[in-house]
Amino acid sequence: MGQHWEERKDSMDDRAITPGSDEDLMLRYARGDADAFQKLYEHHRGGLYRYFLRQGNPSVAEELFQDVWARVIQGRKRYHPTATFKTWLYTLAHNRLVDHWRREGRRPVEYANPDDDSPGVATPDANPGPQRLVDLRDCIEQLLHLVAGLPDVQRQTFLLKHEAGMSLAEIAEAMSTRVETAKSRLRYAMDRLRSAIARECLENQR
Repeated sequence: MGQHWEERKDSMDDRAITPGSDEDLMLRYARGDADAFQKLYEHHRGGLYRYFLRQGNPSVAEELFQDVWARVIQGRKRYHPTATFKTWLYTLAHNRLVDHWRREGRRPVEYANPDDDSPGVATPDANPGPQRLVDLRDCIEQLLHLVAGLPDVQRQTFLLKHEAGMSLAEIAEAMSTRVETAKSRLRYAMDRLRSAIARECLENQR
């Protein structure tokens, strides 16, 4: 056991973990530094909660959110920074979400993009007035509604990219898939959203 730990320790040293980084904070927490955990929680609680909130109702989001942080706490002694802390955290989140879907009798679904000729989205006004701000708020609410209607894996990919700020490589690792698959899912999600927004605009103009 001691030899195995030394091998892992050498591997971690080779990664040259930056002091104060998420990985450093998690390792410090594993050694008993409670303040390090608090900093990690502050860094990631907003993005992680929104990730779950966009997947279902608030009570379910709260349950899944708390469960993932419980798993972080339970797994602190086994944590090794073979990937970024964010990737590890959202891998836990993805797995917990899939477990929830299975318990509810659901299977993650993915649809092909129905419209490859989707128009782009107009560039927002750099200096919006009061009415434009109201319109933007309505657009954001509509966008969140449309995101909720995406196929499961496309919605997850979109949220990991735009809520969690993860790279395609990190998303692929968190969702146990290939980078090209993650890229395709994100493209399909964006195309579906553009198509839906374009349809909404046409209906509003009638």
